[in-house]
Amino acid sequence: MINDIVAWDIENWSKAINYWEKNASVSNKEYQCLELGSSKGGMSLWLALNKNKVFCTDLNGPERDAYHIHKKYNISSRITYGALDATNIPYENYFDLIIFKSILGGISSDENQKKASTVNEIYKALKPGGILLFAENLESTLLHRVFRKSYGTKNWNYLKMNEIDDLFSSFSSLDYTTEGFFGCFGRNEKQRNFLGKIDALLASVIPMKSKYIVIGVAVK
Repeated sequence: MINDIVAWDIENWSKAINYWEKNASVSNKEYQCLELGSSKGGMSLWLALNKNKVFCTDLNGPERDAYHIHKKYNISSRITYGALDATNIPYENYFDLIIFKSILGGISSDENQKKASTVNEIYKALKPGGILLFAENLESTLLHRVFRKSYGTKNWNYLKMNEIDDLFSSFSSLDYTTEGFFGCFGRNEKQRNFLGKIDALLASVIPMKSKYIVIGVAVK
């Protein structure tokens, strides 16, 4: 199940689920939720399994795999699907919860300001007291930046640690942590999972600013 929810780099990105469950109440709430940049719909799966209603979206709609994965867990009745641009969300004070995983870098690849416009649209679409759950790629160290130039997604605009507080400054509260260091260098899922286990062992000694995933909870 965790593989279907997280999809890739499981060891490190699955820590987002643990963090969210500890820092936000999502189970049996019947929240009206929105997943942005859903791809295969993993975050929608997690929210629906927790008895919430989810609008599962991506710029051109979710991938076909999302429908199959949701059907596999018999939670399709809790999920609706659609195409939605995260920089132009046509809702205001509507959702109890919005969630995204690894979308800001792609959205802002041609214009850094799109990070802020996306977060502002999310803020607008949330009800007062609504919750944003996010996990995003960080720029991390020079070593990570050099490696990603050769092997990473081209033109990805990685979020910087010094951008985070300002980016989410409109929210009444913001809590976040960072995870992962070596997992980023895995060339396939087997390697990433092995390196992710090393990351777990060394988590307490690797500086927060050197890790490559930020996981957060923001409340409107």
